[in-house]
Amino acid sequence: MVTMSAVYAGGLHCELTHGPSGSTLETDAPKDNMGRGERFSPTDLVGAALAACALTTMAIAAERDGVDLRGARAEVSKEMVADPLRRIGALPLTLTLPKSVPAEKRAKLENAARACPVHKSLNPALKAEISFVYE
Repeated sequence: MVTMSAVYAGGLHCELTHGPSGSTLETDAPKDNMGRGERFSPTDLVGAALAACALTTMAIAAERDGVDLRGARAEVSKEMVADPLRRIGALPLTLTLPKSVPAEKRAKLENAARACPVHKSLNPALKAEISFVYE
């Protein structure tokens, strides 16, 4: 079990602390919901978590197979919806991987990304399609 904590700092900002490491980050409400957009919003962190989780899960699989993924990148866009209630509607994710990844390893790595714990934890109503680019 990992414990994290949050303290409301005022101005729609929260200060978050990761219990095991003590590392911190701050959030702000998004511009479209009364915030100033000065930091990640809580819903931005969901998208960032998806990107980091997919890359990390792929890297774990790649290391087991001796494949070097250094330089791999992720880009996620967060699309909010308001009907029937305000929530994340879509998190399209693009993973850009080195062209040097062997063709016979690509399907395994792509399956690992789709099986990352964050992706598997998202509500099925949230569109979280993952696309892969090799360059």
